[in-house]
Amino acid sequence: MSSEKSHLNYYLKMVPNSLTLCNSICGFVAIVYMLQVYEMPQYRSLAVFATSAWIIICAMIFDVLDGFAARIFNAASLHGIQMDSLADMVTFGVAPATICAIMTHVLREDETTSFLIYALCAVYLGCSALRLATYNVRAMAKEESSGFFSGLPTPGAAACVCSMAMLLNYIDFLGPWKHMHKLALYIPCYAAILGLLMVTPIPYPHMGKWFFSVWRSKRKMALLVIMIMIVFVFKTPGLFILVNIYAFSGPISAVYRRITRKEKTL
Repeated sequence: MSSEKSHLNYYLKMVPNSLTLCNSICGFVAIVYMLQVYEMPQYRSLAVFATSAWIIICAMIFDVLDGFAARIFNAASLHGIQMDSLADMVTFGVAPATICAIMTHVLREDETTSFLIYALCAVYLGCSALRLATYNVRAMAKEESSGFFSGLPTPGAAACVCSMAMLLNYIDFLGPWKHMHKLALYIPCYAAILGLLMVTPIPYPHMGKWFFSVWRSKRKMALLVIMIMIVFVFKTPGLFILVNIYAFSGPISAVYRRITRKEKTL
């Protein structure tokens, strides 16, 4: 009986790692899928990026579930922390940076800004690596706050990139926009800004834990209903607005706190 129980515990503790592997596989599939953009007409390219973005969104579900499963099955470990960050690096670091780089390359009309484009996308990639390494060190030292992250989490930054890809495809679907190429250089700039937000000490709420605690608070429940209504009514633009509110609420709140602190000292 004890042998059967130990075997069951062994397999249950494999569940979080299996979910983490699904996360990394989604990242790999998203990267491979978007590479086919070079084999199809340009007018279909934005749909490819949007599909890759949806694959990354699916990976976010696995990313939330693996942490939840680790707590449920008491399977949290240093091995799991390292594995989770490696998967996040692929899915929320490499894949979004690749989306930004290839999308910009496809949309632009000239070849003069190649180095700048790739350098800005590399800022996002490098900051993702630094953010995840910092998180690992703090998690192992048990310094990371249970309710907040220090800096924009990589899934949050990836959600911003994904919502941007979906928004551009949504705009293009409504009617081909001849000025779409003018946005090309703004895409890597946007990615670089998100990268810098990842390495700031600004606190960001842990959205996974926030969603799991919604039922405990009427205020959170009302806020969730409002967010769902915004996405339902405004669709892709609504999703883009919501994830960017989350990403840029950090620096806006930090500036507001600093201004109010100075006013109190005067």
